[in-house]
Amino acid sequence: MPSTHDVQEESLAVSVDVQFWGVRDQIPTPGEDTVRYGGNTSCVELRIDDHCLVFDGGTGLRILGNSLLSRMPVEAHLFFTHCHWDRIQGFPFFVPAFIPINHFHIYGANASNGSTFQQRLSKQMLGPNFPVPIQVMQSKLEFHDLNDLNKCHIGDDIVIESCLLNDHHRSVGYRTTVHDKAIVYAMSPDDCLESASSPLFEFARNADLLMLAAPRATSAGVPLALESSDRLHHNIKTAKDVGVKHIILSLHNPDHSDDYLDHIESKLQQLFPNLNLAREGMVVPLSP
Repeated sequence: MPSTHDVQEESLAVSVDVQFWGVRDQIPTPGEDTVRYGGNTSCVELRIDDHCLVFDGGTGLRILGNSLLSRMPVEAHLFFTHCHWDRIQGFPFFVPAFIPINHFHIYGANASNGSTFQQRLSKQMLGPNFPVPIQVMQSKLEFHDLNDLNKCHIGDDIVIESCLLNDHHRSVGYRTTVHDKAIVYAMSPDDCLESASSPLFEFARNADLLMLAAPRATSAGVPLALESSDRLHHNIKTAKDVGVKHIILSLHNPDHSDDYLDHIESKLQQLFPNLNLAREGMVVPLSP
């Protein structure tokens, strides 16, 4: 017969999985050079037992949406870093949002011009750019404005903290904590860990998984030497110093081929062995 201690530990055990549905920056890049890493723009799903948390809504959101059709009715939480097109262009093609039985909580900060995230998502669906407005989406859409440090709770055990990481394009980082696991999503090329004054410095402390933007530098379409990416090297060094256990780099430059990304991963693993580059469809389990 299990002890009370065993029963308590079993009751606290949760399934935590991170899945990458889109891993590109700027623009989708289908083609023979991007088959292994994928060509859809940024979208990451965090599954915690029956809870679905989604970070960014690039074109990978369309594929995630199709997979959610088998799980309906769906209640999910969508967290956007900012309103650049590569983070929102999948939203008009997110099929579950058109189905009345579903419910989506949508989080984002105001843009630099003061417009709300709801206004940004709505505007990209206005004619003549798109055939149907956001009002055609029949699911329940609840919008939550994030304009300072925010904390929200999902269920009994999940806490999501948000932090404005820079003012230039109002990029938001997210830290999700469930029991003893911490997952940080800070997916902007301008987010930097290199000094203790950076908002991300403490935000990433002791994270089990830290998701950062991959190197993006090119010259006339040709990738520059990895050694020139000083910011990335600083980020990796500081991540080690603040106790990050695992780093995943995503948001790959559209000019970076599969072979070049293999080269990047191999080089960076010499600095931080527990580092990977995100691949479309990749699942990272963080279960106890």
